[in-house]
Amino acid sequence: PTTKGGATGHDERLTCGEVVEKGLLNTQTWDQVQAAALAVFKCGQELARKAGIILVDTKYEFGCAADGSVVLIDEVHTPDSSRFWKADTYEARFAAGEDPENFDKEFVRLAYAEKGYRGDGEIPSMPEDLWVSASERYIQIYEMLTGTNFVPGAYPIQERLLENLRQRGLIE
Repeated sequence: PTTKGGATGHDERLTCGEVVEKGLLNTQTWDQVQAAALAVFKCGQELARKAGIILVDTKYEFGCAADGSVVLIDEVHTPDSSRFWKADTYEARFAAGEDPENFDKEFVRLAYAEKGYRGDGEIPSMPEDLWVSASERYIQIYEMLTGTNFVPGAYPIQERLLENLRQRGLIE
């Protein structure tokens, strides 16, 4: 677990015990969060396995609704929140001491690190070819996981977002 905090606002690592000890959640709510996270991860691993991918790790963000119920918020199993490795080449590459073939944003992080950026200070501009590579990689993992072709949504996003919320009865 992590929480936002400190002077930088970056994620701060916590032990499971510290979540309750520091009063961030009570024991019952923390147990619900852990159970939900493990269930969603297991489902994600199964979907990834069927697509020939290993879901290595991920992050989930949880919140509490007005009634106190635990809700999963933000993205789930995207290249921004997860690490995916290609299953059929993993063992051979591991045995050879090579990095696994991946479908996540690590290459973007490495490109920024080469420029000296590690998350603090002014963010250097991203070259257009890096934007294109990231987009291509994200589309590839989407298509692998869903088994469907990627079709970009309409822009600007506001009307599409509002329509999705209306369809779910969340707004009128």
